[in-house]
Amino acid sequence: MPRQEWNHVPSSLPLATNPLWQWPPDLSGTARWYWQSWFPLSINLGIVALAFAALAFASPSLEQAATPGLWIGLIWVRNLIIIALLAQSLHLIFHTKALQGPAHKYDPRPFPRMGRMFTFSDQYRDNVFWTLASGVTIWSAYEALIWWAMANGLAPTWAWSDGRIWFLAVFFLIPIWESFYFYWIHRLLHSNLLYRFHALHHRNTDVGPWSGLSMHPFEHVLYFGTALIHFVIPTHPVHMIFHLMFYALYAVTTHTGFEGIWAAGRKRLHLGNFHHQMHHRYFEVNYGTLEVPWDKLFGTFHDGTEDGKSRMKARLAARPRS
Repeated sequence: MPRQEWNHVPSSLPLATNPLWQWPPDLSGTARWYWQSWFPLSINLGIVALAFAALAFASPSLEQAATPGLWIGLIWVRNLIIIALLAQSLHLIFHTKALQGPAHKYDPRPFPRMGRMFTFSDQYRDNVFWTLASGVTIWSAYEALIWWAMANGLAPTWAWSDGRIWFLAVFFLIPIWESFYFYWIHRLLHSNLLYRFHALHHRNTDVGPWSGLSMHPFEHVLYFGTALIHFVIPTHPVHMIFHLMFYALYAVTTHTGFEGIWAAGRKRLHLGNFHHQMHHRYFEVNYGTLEVPWDKLFGTFHDGTEDGKSRMKARLAARPRS
């Protein structure tokens, strides 16, 4: 009997992209998209709250950041603790303790796996090592660099008193920028020139919370390079903290391998991303996110249906052989 391809698929197939970009405009659909993405309880809002807490209790002031010092180590320790608590808690819930069992897990195969393709021949240890040793370090280095640049007038800043509308708007614009930036660096990483670096992340054909930031250091440099936009656009340090946390923590939550947390028969918190889970299975679809429809524009979108799979097969079969 052939192995079942998916243990669980979302009930909302075919997958849809943000209606903000469709023509003619769908104002009600766009409003509904952003409401569901942010309210009443979402990962996005949780990261905003965490960014403000980090700013208040575990970050330097701009005056302190003007000169390199122990505050750089504080940022690294803070980020290490946050990522370890989040990723390990989700790993325990979904995999070690399996509190939800296999229900709502996308891939039918058990996670984690063993094998020589992994560092230490162990997928879990491989993922933890690359996340903490490389991911947290490079994330923290970018944050420290931008703190220092803002403190020394090398990156423009924006305070609440400079304008409330822009201050609030930046939080909503960051996921759109993330979708634009991520698609293009991801396509670059799938090129013949750079795939040898990205291959480390693609060891994970099935994923868990620690898989999201399990990358080669070169890929981490590109991945967190998204924050360099703060050298161009005026923002507050809390926006920069949120931006880098969004990239780091969203990678964890969207790689749980499960659609979300269920309680009393209802999904209470959406987590895993089936759109990206298919990328780990098929490699050459869904390079971006659903926030901006780059994959639709360039013909690499897989909507999760059998028709989507057929279109993928036809596209790959039509490619010239090298």
